[in-house]
Amino acid sequence: MALIWKSDLNTNITVIDNQHRRLVDYINQLEEVREKGDRKAIGKVLNDLVDYTISHFAFEESLLEEAGYNFLAAHRRVHELFTRRVAEYKHRFEAGEDVGADVHQMLSSWLINHIKHDDADYVSAVRVQINDTLNEKKNTGWLKRTLGRFF
Repeated sequence: MALIWKSDLNTNITVIDNQHRRLVDYINQLEEVREKGDRKAIGKVLNDLVDYTISHFAFEESLLEEAGYNFLAAHRRVHELFTRRVAEYKHRFEAGEDVGADVHQMLSSWLINHIKHDDADYVSAVRVQINDTLNEKKNTGWLKRTLGRFF
């Protein structure tokens, strides 16, 4: 069954929400190729999903670090445990096991739970950081610099 993005998954941090939606797309692609029984396509989607997830985690963790998020170490640990779990499924797949249904179920439930709980906890800290950064850029933008030369 396809995973449907619902508004309760929004963090209202556009870049993060877009990345989460992309993860949902990968999960749905995995389900599509699994239903077709295309083992080669399953392997490709799994590899792409793992690569994208690792990139997303790194990006998210850098935002949390910049925001001074107090629970970054714990959040990073959750990411590490998840990455290991997916790697285990990937190894089982490469060994010839049919793990497609298990991986799809695990990814679907884990992602929703992670967004609603773990990610929701950092939203306020990151929003403050993003707003501060945007305000800083506005205050040091081209127009302000240009006007500053004249006034």
